[in-house]
Amino acid sequence: MANILDSVDQRTQLVGENRLELLIFQLNSSQLFAINVFKVKEVVKLPRLNSLPGSHPNITGVANIRGQSIPVIDLRQAIGMRPVDTDGESNMIITEYNRSVQAFLVGQVMNIENLTWRDIQPPPSQVGKNNYLTALTKLQRDGVDRLVSIIDVEKVLAEIIDYDIQISEEVLDNNIVNHFHGRKVLIVDDSSTARAQIRDTLSQLGLQIIEASDGLMALNLLKSWCDEGKNINEEILMMFTDAEMPEMDGYKLTHEIRNDPRMNDLYIALNTSLSGSFNEAMVKKVGCDRFISKFQPDLLVEVVQDRLRAVL
Repeated sequence: MANILDSVDQRTQLVGENRLELLIFQLNSSQLFAINVFKVKEVVKLPRLNSLPGSHPNITGVANIRGQSIPVIDLRQAIGMRPVDTDGESNMIITEYNRSVQAFLVGQVMNIENLTWRDIQPPPSQVGKNNYLTALTKLQRDGVDRLVSIIDVEKVLAEIIDYDIQISEEVLDNNIVNHFHGRKVLIVDDSSTARAQIRDTLSQLGLQIIEASDGLMALNLLKSWCDEGKNINEEILMMFTDAEMPEMDGYKLTHEIRNDPRMNDLYIALNTSLSGSFNEAMVKKVGCDRFISKFQPDLLVEVVQDRLRAVL
């Protein structure tokens, strides 16, 4: 299985070209699921797990991988299905999200698919707000279109890890904090959980939050303001955008904004769970102003305070 991922580092040029690669797997059923390759560190056969008494019900144990203890989440159970039946097809997908490493227990891992974000669609609104999907796509298998469900890992982790949105008092700048009231910030992220984390943090400052669930939606909103003759920097203080989103990723969104003279000076912070070193390079390439790895409430506040100081 390791050879499936041995060239991931050479594939990073796909990001920024509105492309992505998905790791396709099953959860002991014929249904296909996926997560983005860039969040995957390694895929291994399920080793012996050590129990972790008192842990969250969705954590099935701890694996020792080259001296590192990694919590293993039963992904099937975490998204509301019955627990995985471990067998010879069981695998662990080791991932890094929000500066933490965890593994997901899955069934058979199939392959990697190279797609464009235009191939990715948001889940239909009829499925409700409590689903565990960020998007859907279709793949050809034996001449038949197969639906692939892309997991909202942010939501899975948020139900296990207690993300604190409390802002440290020493971070707040009392000289400017009252100037936040009435100002607006645009948040662009396909994960409703990720948007809620930012919204609930920044709302404490009195900021008004505008949300978009993908890059294209955000770009169309910004263009509509420009078409109406509005000054973007008077409409919003700044924009936080995720990297990976259906329709248009955050890198492409930033590129489009920077190439439109009506809004090319909009302050943009890339806020993502992808690896820091890679994103810092992409920030320079596409022209973001800041990079923030999820989820750091104090850092979010520091960024908006820095931006507010610059415009006061």
